[in-house]
Amino acid sequence: MLRVMEPLNLVEILGVAASLSLLAGWRLYAAVLATGLAVRFGGLEFVGLPGSFGALHVLGTPAVLGVAAVGTLAEFFADKLPWLDSLWDLAHSLIRPVGGALLALAVIAPDNGALAVITFLLGGGAAFAAHAAKAGSRAVLNTSPEPVSNWTASFAEDGLTAAGLWLVVTHPQWAALLALALALLIGLLLWWALRLLAPLRRGWRRLWGVR
Repeated sequence: MLRVMEPLNLVEILGVAASLSLLAGWRLYAAVLATGLAVRFGGLEFVGLPGSFGALHVLGTPAVLGVAAVGTLAEFFADKLPWLDSLWDLAHSLIRPVGGALLALAVIAPDNGALAVITFLLGGGAAFAAHAAKAGSRAVLNTSPEPVSNWTASFAEDGLTAAGLWLVVTHPQWAALLALALALLIGLLLWWALRLLAPLRRGWRRLWGVR
């Protein structure tokens, strides 16, 4: 059973919200499933949050856990197939940012209206940035004829997501540092993807006669 923790301070709570939303940009269903399982079997104390943060209780219901489990399994296999992963990313361009924003919002006390709105907006932005970095890097890797690089990237994302969710659940006091590390990694991935996609964009413009 997960241990009971002292209530987190505001920075730590925001770190938990940011980490969950960033990880949701890569693996939304896994983030919902892990959080829901922690809520169901450990209570809200799993992140040291006060019991008034009842929005997280919804994630522990059997219906939500079932949908999240099916989504996690489907995403695991879809993410391993070149080009299907990009189609999956395209289909989730709206779902992941909204899901990340709602996950972040669920961590914040509902009676703090201004903070809740800010967290919702920042959570959605963080999830979208993570999603864009993932989708962009996969678009680059899918131009390679061999599938090994795609599989390597996918399993690396699986491992990083699992490790990040474990850290949020078991050591939420480190979640702010995790969020910072994830943000830096996502920034590097975005820079790398945009840099390598630039020649492809120029090629498409020449092909269609667009300057």
